Amino acid sequence: MSATAEQIERTSSTFKKLQARLRGQVGKAIDDYKMIGEGDRIMVCLSGGKDSYAMLDILMSLQRSAPVNFELIAVNLDQKQPGFPEHILPEYLQSIGVDYHIIEQDTYSVVKRVIPEGKTTCSLCSRLRRGSLYTWAAENGITRIALGHHRDDIIETLFLNMFHGGTLKAMPPKLRSDDGRHVVIRPMAYSSERDISRYANARKFPIIPCNLCGSQPNLQRKMIKAMLAQWEEQSPGRMETIFRAIRNVAPSQLADMNLFDFTSLEQAGRVSEE
Repeated sequence: MSATAEQIERTSSTFKKLQARLRGQVGKAIDDYKMIGEGDRIMVCLSGGKDSYAMLDILMSLQRSAPVNFELIAVNLDQKQPGFPEHILPEYLQSIGVDYHIIEQDTYSVVKRVIPEGKTTCSLCSRLRRGSLYTWAAENGITRIALGHHRDDIIETLFLNMFHGGTLKAMPPKLRSDDGRHVVIRPMAYSSERDISRYANARKFPIIPCNLCGSQPNLQRKMIKAMLAQWEEQSPGRMETIFRAIRNVAPSQLADMNLFDFTSLEQAGRVSEE
């Protein structure tokens, strides 16, 4: 076998292992949190980034062998950003044969009008995007809304909330929206960004960068990401350990009086003394 053939063989073998690992992680997350059931109509939110492409690709793969029947609809929100290549997603989605819909709504102009130059746009942009997607879901019989957040996103959100919000919370793999109308799932909750990036590169997804916030180098999330990357480099496996902690919470060892009845401890002690 030639050197080139050997290289192709190794690359193919490596990709298959990566694909199997991601499929296994997504399948386990779906099973652990009962994300998908018989007859579900799932809106796969597709941004044009590596995470949502990978999520759609893996869900389509699992759909073919799943023990339950469910429907996938890829949905993208065209926010009318200047220069947005609006042809890329429809062409890609047609090529893979998945049902899809493009929502056209000019949230870009709203964000640029409301947020002062140089300020972070992510919060408002996210709220507007979420509102548009939730409205479409309600109007089209969607039973699950799938988002492409992965394990690293969840950990970064934990530290963002701790450092800047004073709350101990992250992103749950499954939740009901604030208005109670939608169930949101994150099938890639167990998968690392590193694996997803490698998978996206191997699959050659037509990535569309987000130019709306691309000029904001000092975003708090980027700073948290850099901190976590340094920790992982210094102590390999730390990200996995942090994620295990998110799944293994001991309320009595924290200080939230709404989660644990500290008063009853004193009362119980008095009863025992009597």
